[in-house]
This record gives sequence, structure tokens and C-alpha cells, in this order.
Amino acid sequence: MTLGSGLLRLLEQEDLNFLLTNRIPRRLATQFMGWFSQIEQPLVRGVSIGLWHFFSDLDLSDSKKFHFRSVHDCFIRELKEGARPIDSNPEILVSPCDAIVGACGTVAGTTAYQIKGFPYTLADLFCDHALADALANGRYVTLRLTSSMYHRFHAPHDCRVDQVTYISGDTWNVNPIELRRVERLFCKNERALLRTNLTNGDQTIVVVAVAAVLVASIRLHFLDVLLGMKYRGPNIFPCDALFRKGEEMGWFQHGSTMLIFAPDGFSLHEDVEEGMAIRVGEPLLRLRKSISARLRRAPGIPTSPFAAPPLRDAAHAAPAQARSTSRSRTDH
Repeated sequence: MTLGSGLLRLLEQEDLNFLLTNRIPRRLATQFMGWFSQIEQPLVRGVSIGLWHFFSDLDLSDSKKFHFRSVHDCFIRELKEGARPIDSNPEILVSPCDAIVGACGTVAGTTAYQIKGFPYTLADLFCDHALADALANGRYVTLRLTSSMYHRFHAPHDCRVDQVTYISGDTWNVNPIELRRVERLFCKNERALLRTNLTNGDQTIVVVAVAAVLVASIRLHFLDVLLGMKYRGPNIFPCDALFRKGEEMGWFQHGSTMLIFAPDGFSLHEDVEEGMAIRVGEPLLRLRKSISARLRRAPGIPTSPFAAPPLRDAAHAAPAQARSTSRSRTDH
């Protein structure tokens, strides 16, 4: 056992982990991390990335670049072109991010689970009863991003985002230890709901990006605001952003959790199970045959993952990457 793995195992002890990550001023710690991670001083950057690598399974072999301006620059790194092949089968909804699969399965009415024995309702999560009712008895998947993973997220299918809802909240850690101790945790944390419709499919898919301690900022390419603790403004954003399957939608500033909800009639892909690692573009959910048939017949909808342009940093992304009512972008 190496020193790094030994210390990591110590930190994973349940009581100690809960104490260190949640019995601290979470919001202040998150704001400090947001500031510290963007320091571009070479010594601070080098030592910080070195410690991060020492204490985790950080793998930069598929990164588009290997020299970073700051820890934040490494957090939101892009990947080499072709590093994440996208399943082109129109019947498949793919994973929008690299993650560990958490609780998943069938929504019981409008109740899902953050972990076994800890339920939450879609109405509490969405703050929208009509949307919760629309996804009753559907399917859901919890996707947990660890700190060392690729932090950008992508469209699970050809889709149109018509509304984003930002819900301010707390910044509890979202690892399994906390999920076993804090009831309705996802409903308490800061989060952004992306309401999407499959192109020409009339099926609503909801993607929920949940923030956490040290991670309370979410960037979406098609909105000109950074959604985080410092944001003060409207919490509902009507939009009209069109994405191709596998196209980049945004990123977390660090790592956290994504929740995917699909209506009744979808099913988990047969290879998906709780605890497994999954990557962007790999099968996550299977569409009903009637839906996939409509998608096949839809004219002018590109389904090939290789038709999308290569991933680009938001500061240099072309406006065509996402057609939106909000055109301008800034990078923080």
C-alpha cells in the first residue's frame, strides 16, 4: 500500500469523511476553492495538481493538453478528439458524462432514491409538480463524478433544451457516505435542471446537474451566466438550444452528480448497473421502438457522433455549437 492510498483509505472512513466534508463552513470552503483553483502562479499550480494526483486516480493521458494555467484549467480540461466515441444507435440514450452509476431504475410514482432506503420526490427535486407528473413511473439514473474525472457533460441524444431552472441551495458532499446520512440531499443542494426534448420525438428528458461542497458552479455553453453561489438573478431561463448527440453542453467547475430522468416506456440499458464506471457516449437508457422509429424518419437530424465538431473551450466555441436565445458567452 502506498502512502497516498493509505491516507485516502483513512479519509474514506465514514465518520471522519462526514466530519471533514460537512462539519465545516461549506459555502465558505466552496468559495475559497473557487478562488484558489484559479490561481495561475506556477508553484501553487504545480504543487496543487501534484497533490491532487497523489491522492486520487487522476489520469491525464486522454487530455487534449498537458500543461495547465491553474488547477481549475485542469478540472475543466478537454479531451483529445475521439477519446469518447458516441454510440450512434438511435435507440440509445448515452451517458452525458464520465461517472460512477449510483441509484437507478424505475421511478415509483414520482419517488426516486438517492441510495437504498433514502427516497426523494421529483416535485421536491424539480420544484415543478407538472414536470414531476410528466415523468411519473419513468426511469432515472444517478451519475456521480469523482474529482479526478473528466468534468464536461454532453447531450445524451439529439435534443433541444427549452428551459433551464436554477435552484439555489446548500453544498452538501454527494458521496455515498453523505447519501446514507442526509435525507433528500439532492433536493437540498444547489442544482440546475435542463428540460430537454428529443428532436422530433416529443419526449421530455430532464438532466439535473447537482452541485456539492467545493463544486457550486455550473457553466452551460448556451447561457451567458455562471450558475453558482454568487449568481443573483432570475432562476428560470427560457431558451432554444439545439444539440446533436454527444455534443458538449457545459461543465462542472469541479465534480459532482448528474441525475437523468426519462418518461415511462424507456428502460435501463442491459449493461448498466449500480456501482459500475461509465463514460461519455456509452449506452445508458434504451428508447421505445416507436420513438426510435420516429427519430430515424426525422429528416435532417444528424445522428452520427462523428458529425459533431471537435470539443472546444467555451471561450473559443463557435455560436453554432448551440443555437440559443442567449448568444453571448463568458468563461469564468
